[in-house]
Amino acid sequence: MKKLLAAALLLGGVSSAASADQPGQFDYYVLSLSWSPQYCASSNRGGDEPQCARPYAFVAHGLWPQNERGWPRDCGSRERVGEDTIARMLPLMPSRGLIIHEWRTHGACSGLGADDYFDTVSRAYRSVRIPAAYGALDRYVTVDPQQLKRDFISANPGLHESGLAVECSGHYLREVRVCLSRDLAPRACGADVSDDCGSSTVLRPVR
Repeated sequence: MKKLLAAALLLGGVSSAASADQPGQFDYYVLSLSWSPQYCASSNRGGDEPQCARPYAFVAHGLWPQNERGWPRDCGSRERVGEDTIARMLPLMPSRGLIIHEWRTHGACSGLGADDYFDTVSRAYRSVRIPAAYGALDRYVTVDPQQLKRDFISANPGLHESGLAVECSGHYLREVRVCLSRDLAPRACGADVSDDCGSSTVLRPVR
């Protein structure tokens, strides 16, 4: 009986290890552009953290390895993000905690080291031009999510509606997601990346 129990535990361990997400095994990236005013309003953090004490508009939430269905996460790297890398990323991802979280949760699944992963985040972010209309809003603006996509496409002729997804929190814009190939070329999103808004969304002003 003890031998059977030990064998069952061993097989269970093997099965668990085999099903764990493996670094570098994914189909494409999702660049998540967070509307910072909404993050700060929903978290009620105000001036308690650097991101919410400055007038940020779209910032990099993360660059996520993604599969056509599903996505890997928590791939278990023990590598730490260096202080130089954190300092370099803060203008794009203005939260030290976010940078560390994104590495542990998503970046380690890229198969890259931390420095190379954040270099990739920087290149992905800089490859997408933010439409000028959304750079410094000084008032609440209501927009059709499809129009928001068209504005991104006008600023980035290589993008297509199939490669964009708009996420909302209630009536408010939370983020725009841009689907990119592993070499950061625009591509269509998979089935798990889709719009999550009503017929209109509200952008909080940049303060």
